[in-house]
Amino acid sequence: MSQNRRIWVDADACPRPMRDIIIKAAQRAKITTTFVANHNLGIPRSEWVSAVQVSSGFDVADDYIVEQCEPGDLVISNDIPLADEVISKGAKVINLRGETLSAANIKSRLNMRDFMETMRSSGEHTGGPPPLSARDRMTFANALDRFLAHL
Repeated sequence: MSQNRRIWVDADACPRPMRDIIIKAAQRAKITTTFVANHNLGIPRSEWVSAVQVSSGFDVADDYIVEQCEPGDLVISNDIPLADEVISKGAKVINLRGETLSAANIKSRLNMRDFMETMRSSGEHTGGPPPLSARDRMTFANALDRFLAHL
């Protein structure tokens, strides 16, 4: 296991307030953090924070994160299949609402995601998740701080 743990951010759908929280935490904790997206994010470069722009295409950013992450790294993403893949590699995962995804809960999350996808493809209007609230931002920041405290 690498002693140089990193944070990988699935940044294509990461709102600016969450990016700001991640950048501040990375600089404070001095942990290498990489935002991965298929477009330019305008992330300010620093010693601890960088961005990788991958080509457009289905799951290109996800595939990059899966290839690069190592056991003990943290992946920040709402993407359940990505979370499943990196958890199987030994990475930790938190989503943008601050929920920890783990081997203990990822399979049920995958099943629910697949069920909802089946409902949507049959024409059912399932709606999406509610917008991120101030409470969600605080919960996320606290979850990130807990991960950083364990380093």
